Amino acid sequence: MKDCLFCKIAGGEIKANCVYENDSVVAFRDINPQAPTHVLVIPRQHVATLNDLTAETGALVSEMFLAAKHIAAQDGIAQSGYRTVMNCNRDAGQSVFHIHLHVLGGRSMDWPPG
Repeated sequence: MKDCLFCKIAGGEIKANCVYENDSVVAFRDINPQAPTHVLVIPRQHVATLNDLTAETGALVSEMFLAAKHIAAQDGIAQSGYRTVMNCNRDAGQSVFHIHLHVLGGRSMDWPPG
């Protein structure tokens, strides 16, 4: 999508601190980190919310979680533990309407979350 911030990052129009990428996804450090490791994993293909997933785009979610696994190992947090979060729509905290997976770790996480 022409005006989507994450589409511009995925397309290379906007620079980000990328830590992982493949043909399907791009992962970069969050500009407002909530943990020592806070990475966003986005699909290159635009899907606005989880509600917009289809049979054709559903495999992107698997690619996003495989990237999260790689990032956790790369950042040394796989064994101690990390959290993955996907928000859907405004009431859940989604502020950019392009699905994205938060990968958070490097500190103890409380439960329940906010």
